[in-house]
Amino acid sequence: MLASLPPQQRAKILAEFTTAERAAMVSAWPVWARPDQLPPRGAWRTWLILAGRGWGKSRTGAEWVRAEVKAARAGRIALVARTAADVRDVIVEGESGILAISPKGERPTWEPSRRRLTWPNGATATTYSADEPDQLRGPQSDLAWCDELAAWRYPDAWDQLRFGLRLGDNPRVCVTTTPRPTPIIRALLNASDTVVTRGRTRDNRANLAPGVVAELEARYAGSRLGRQELDGEVLDDSAGALFRWAWIDAARVAKAPDLRRVVVAVDPATTSGDESDETGIVVAGIGYDGRGYVLADESGRYRPEEWARRVASAFATHKADAVIAEGNQGGEMIGAVLRACGASTLPVRTVHAKRGKATRAEPVAILYEQGRVSHVGALARLEDQLTTWDPASNRESPDRLDALVYAVTELMTARAESSASPPRMIAAAPRWGF
Repeated sequence: MLASLPPQQRAKILAEFTTAERAAMVSAWPVWARPDQLPPRGAWRTWLILAGRGWGKSRTGAEWVRAEVKAARAGRIALVARTAADVRDVIVEGESGILAISPKGERPTWEPSRRRLTWPNGATATTYSADEPDQLRGPQSDLAWCDELAAWRYPDAWDQLRFGLRLGDNPRVCVTTTPRPTPIIRALLNASDTVVTRGRTRDNRANLAPGVVAELEARYAGSRLGRQELDGEVLDDSAGALFRWAWIDAARVAKAPDLRRVVVAVDPATTSGDESDETGIVVAGIGYDGRGYVLADESGRYRPEEWARRVASAFATHKADAVIAEGNQGGEMIGAVLRACGASTLPVRTVHAKRGKATRAEPVAILYEQGRVSHVGALARLEDQLTTWDPASNRESPDRLDALVYAVTELMTARAESSASPPRMIAAAPRWGF
């Protein structure tokens, strides 16, 4: 296939065609695609593509939908991604999305307000956010493309999609995702009607910027992150990790019960550049049943004013009663930043850690092992960190994990263990400043 050839060899071959032939070839996907990017033969219901970043998952999914519409094998299509922004920015409007890869004469009309694509032959596709599973209750389809399924927060979105995939003679779904060992991915791998395609980032190196693959492999090759994100492997728990996927999966719930306390825990990064640590922001609560519930993970790389707004928004959304911050480093800074961003009424509780991070995390891991902490929906990146961080390694504990430990410790372990101080209103702390 031309796409796998070096640029010079590719140009030499194309030079032998006429201008009209070259123009026609631009949209001839089977000519450009690698063999593993073409639909598998035989009877299957799910085409599961587990591949590293940059492999060409989005282009493959978009071209599959285009081909099925052109062949009149699809008339009502469901397009689903993790969020509404993802389905718009990746599946529909992305550089490898449906609009970009469709040639003139085949390009569908996009109506964002109706979340609908309509092709010239009458086929239609509706976009859905996996963060809103109820959108998928009721609608029927004969074809579906699901992007980054392993990162969907609510498993119910997948269930509702499958219930609605019931039109036509052969309703099928293509799943394009960077692999994670979630229950849905495990189930699909074991299903008899699933065909699996695996791929690595380096498979598509001819179409990536020069040197990118070599740089990424030099940095991450052999690591768990590299094996997952570059090689497309489905990895289970790290041998030395304190937390286990089985514990998280067994206790997972779709909805939290009434909660008697909710806190927002923050582990701020000291810088905000591309290479900076993340700011850990985790929301958790404790129910009247005595169980802990992890409600949200708002962590990411943010400037101080950005993470302050995230904290304030999470506090309001989840009706929290305290912001938890480590006093050893960052407690006073958090108060100052929140006050500067107009969130001066949030009560901040600082915890003064007297033990190492691994020792502080162990009681929380025991609560997970005992089945006393439930994740509400899937929190993919947080769960990746919990199940891959090895305290025996030299790697610092991830910021999402640290924020989780602060939250659960505050809610479920003896307060004397963390030497917690009473909550203080930010406005009453005059020594906070810049």
